[in-house]
Amino acid sequence: MTYEQVKTLKPTEFKRLCGVYPDTFKDMVTVLKAEKVWQKKTGRPSKLSTEDQLLST
Repeated sequence: MTYEQVKTLKPTEFKRLCGVYPDTFKDMVTVLKAEKVWQKKTGRPSKLSTEDQLLST
């Protein structure tokens, strides 16, 4: 499932599927996006959004 499909779920269903509550997930995405700014850009751009990458880990 993509983040677009998952973000419409209720918080309890979101936690059951992803392992964390939506608020925690949003905090994790903010930290990840902040770190990506400092990351050296090599290779081709990713096809997945940051949220989808975080869901797959």
